[in-house]
Amino acid sequence: MSQQKQLQIDIGICTYRRATLDEALLSLAVLEVPAGARLRIIVADNDKTPSARERVEALRPRIAHEIAYVHCPASNISIARNACLENATGDFLAYIDDDEDASEDWLVELLATARSTKADAVLGPVRSVYADTAPEWMRVGDFHSTLPVWVGGEIRTGYTCNVLLRLASPSVAGRRFNLALGHTGGEDTEFFSHMHEAGGKIAFAEKAYVYEPVTENRADLNWLAKRRFRFGQTHGRLLQAKGNGLNRVKQIGLASAKAGFCYAAALACLLSPVPRYRYGLRGVMHSGVVSGLLGVSELRLYATTEAA
Repeated sequence: MSQQKQLQIDIGICTYRRATLDEALLSLAVLEVPAGARLRIIVADNDKTPSARERVEALRPRIAHEIAYVHCPASNISIARNACLENATGDFLAYIDDDEDASEDWLVELLATARSTKADAVLGPVRSVYADTAPEWMRVGDFHSTLPVWVGGEIRTGYTCNVLLRLASPSVAGRRFNLALGHTGGEDTEFFSHMHEAGGKIAFAEKAYVYEPVTENRADLNWLAKRRFRFGQTHGRLLQAKGNGLNRVKQIGLASAKAGFCYAAALACLLSPVPRYRYGLRGVMHSGVVSGLLGVSELRLYATTEAA
């Protein structure tokens, strides 16, 4: 009787001049490995020069898993995400950010959900870790953590900060991240939206946690507003691509009405910081949808001083 082929899970980390890559890699070193599986790590260095190579080489002796270092310049996150796909040799590819730490049973939970649901992609929650210096309303309201959005009982898009992809899936195989969105962001939203439209199923593993510290520059209302606006722009652009002129006018009207409602609700919550900022930021997102529907260029979030 032939021996069963060992399952391989690749883990892709895209990095750009971040010292936190060390902690991310060390969190992968102590992962619980799913039974019958082996892990392989792909580090995609998106800097113009191979600046992360020394960090990776210094950590190799402390990490039992194989590590593939790939230099994929420059300053375009889609290039790095695609490099992980193109260098993956396993059955599954998981993505985690270079400023995140994986929980010990992260992959076990993702894989268990992939197997039980037969999903083509499985998302996990990203829990934000706030410093004591972050505003109280931000810590109480937890404005940075990431969870999927359900529409009509299903998940229609996703993100790359905590996900497992089934590489042989027809909706995943051969798919790549849009290089034109590599500076603005939104490339992951588009990737998963198109994957879903091609028949791909997206599931959620509620216990597959990764943790992301909120840095001082991100513990800021302006940063949150820019992020929400760009999210809205991406959604608006996707809606624009699907609809004709009349439908686009209807979508602009709907998004404008939602933005107006949210801004009014924010004013009504003037004395309650958490709902005030939550409604206000949601209004900013809907304003971004209007911007995207009108074809306004998306905000550039990558390859900037802030992003770096």
